[in-house]
Amino acid sequence: MDQRPAAVATVQIDNESVRVTEWRFAPGAQTGWHRHEMQYVVVPVTNGVLHLETPSGTLEAVLTLGVAYARPVGVEHNVINGGAEELAFIEVELKG
Repeated sequence: MDQRPAAVATVQIDNESVRVTEWRFAPGAQTGWHRHEMQYVVVPVTNGVLHLETPSGTLEAVLTLGVAYARPVGVEHNVINGGAEELAFIEVELKG
């Protein structure tokens, strides 16, 4: 059984065009496995390294404060903070 704490998701905007969610990860926190049904943009609000469990293995994603990146529909992963400090980012999902 997985004993990791859950990351905290706070939806800030959810309208016909976008969903904007703030994600906060305590050390060791995870999202749980999920598949993205929309294209999305991530804007880090902290620096750090996330561990991404994917169907093909575990990867690392470096977060750089203020440096955005985009991902396509269909990404499947579990996002984990493997570090000792809180990590956070804003996720903007593009609808339609």
